[in-house]
Amino acid sequence: MEVNPPKQEHLLALKVMRLTKPTLFTNIPVTCEEKDLPGDLFNQLMRDDPSTVNGAEVLMLGEMLTLPQNFGNIFLGETFSSYISVHNDSNQVVKDILVKADLQTSSQRLNLSASNAAVAELKPDCCIDDVIHHEVKEIGTHILVCAVSYTTQAGEKMYFRKFFKFQVLKPLDVKTKFYNAETDEVFLEAQIQNMTTSPMFMEKVSLEPSIMYNVTELNSVTQAGECVSTFGSRAYLQPMDTRQYLYCLKPKKEFAEKAGIIKGVTVIGKLDIVWKTNLGERGRLQTSQLQRMAPGYGDVRLSLEAIPDTVNLEEPFHITCKITNCSSERTMDLVLEMCNTNSIHWCGISGRQLGKLHPSSSLSLALTLLSSVQGLQVCCLFKNSNIWGLLTYKNWFFNASLFIAITNCLVQNESYIQKVCTSKLSNN
Repeated sequence: MEVNPPKQEHLLALKVMRLTKPTLFTNIPVTCEEKDLPGDLFNQLMRDDPSTVNGAEVLMLGEMLTLPQNFGNIFLGETFSSYISVHNDSNQVVKDILVKADLQTSSQRLNLSASNAAVAELKPDCCIDDVIHHEVKEIGTHILVCAVSYTTQAGEKMYFRKFFKFQVLKPLDVKTKFYNAETDEVFLEAQIQNMTTSPMFMEKVSLEPSIMYNVTELNSVTQAGECVSTFGSRAYLQPMDTRQYLYCLKPKKEFAEKAGIIKGVTVIGKLDIVWKTNLGERGRLQTSQLQRMAPGYGDVRLSLEAIPDTVNLEEPFHITCKITNCSSERTMDLVLEMCNTNSIHWCGISGRQLGKLHPSSSLSLALTLLSSVQGLQVCCLFKNSNIWGLLTYKNWFFNASLFIAITNCLVQNESYIQKVCTSKLSNN
C-alpha cells in the first residue's frame, strides 16, 4: 500500500490504519453421529471450543469478534475512516509538528485534517493521534496523502509524506425504466442489484421528485388495516440479488393544466438509497437527476377524463373528454363531428362549433353514447377538424379508441355494460 518509502531517517514515525468494524468469527462445525467411530469426540471438541455458542455449537457464527486482517473493500456511499498516528521514536524533543491529511480523487483534492494548527512540541515516546472521516462520493482510485513537518532541536526543518492508494468500488447497480400513462402519470421502475459480497439491509429506498411531480410509492400493500412491504418483513438483499421498486409520479395541478410545459426531456427526480452492512455499518447513495422523454402529442391532444364503470345495454351513458391545445402560439377553431359504428352510437348534434381553443389551454366535453351490441367493442370517439384562417387542415383529425365489454347479465331483468379498459390515444 505504501508507494513512496522515506529516503532519509526521520525522528518521527507515521502510521496510518483504516478503521473498520469487526466481523463475527465463523468456524466450520465438524460432527458425526454417536454410532460412528469417533462417537461423541467431535461434539465434545465443539462444546469445549470458546468460539462456539453454548447450546448451538453446530452454528457457524460464534460469540467472538474478528479484527480486520487486511485493508478490505471500500464502496461508494460508505464512510471512510482512518487512524493517523505520529510517534516520536527519538530521544529528542521535536517542535512545531504539523500533520496534514489530504484525499486525492480523480476530480478533486480534499483536506481531511481535523485541525491545521501545529503542535508546539512532542517529547520522546509520545505521539499525536488523529481520526479522519470522509463519505466516499466517487468511484475509482483514491490516494490518501499524509504529510508531516517538524523542527528538530538544532532548528532544522524536516518534512516527509506518505501515499496510500485504494480503490472505491460500486456497491449497487441501479437501472431505471419509465412507463408513460395516458393520464399524464409516469411510472418509474428502479432495479437495484447488490454488487458486494455480503448481504445488505435496505433501510430506505425513496424517490425525491422534482418540483413538477408528486410521488406515490407502490412498494407496499394494506393488509388488515396495516401497511405491509411487498418484500416481506426482512428487507435483506443477498449478494448479486436484484430487487424492483415501483413509483407513480403525477404532475402537480399547476403544471398539468399547462400542456406546453411537460414536453421533451423533463426531470423526474432522484433516488435516495440507504443501506446497512456488517454490524450496522451505514451507506448512502443518491443518483443523479433522472430524466425521461415526455411523449409527443402533436398540436392537439384528446384524453378521456371520466367514464362509468357499469351502464345499461341500449341505454344512454355519459363520458367526459378533454381536448388540449398543445401548440405554443396557435389558436384553434374546433368543429365536432361524431362518427357512429355498428355497435356504438352517439347521442347529440354532429358538426357543431366548439369555439376557439387558445394555446396551452383545454376544453372539457360531456358526451352521450349508447351501445346496441354486447361483447368487446372498439369505439372511435369523434373526429375533430381545426379551422385556422380560411384553410381547413385535415391533418388535425385525431381519434381515441375506447374498449368496452358489453355483457347481457340478467339482474332484475336488466342488461349491463361493463367497461374493461381505455386504450391509449392516437394522433393521425
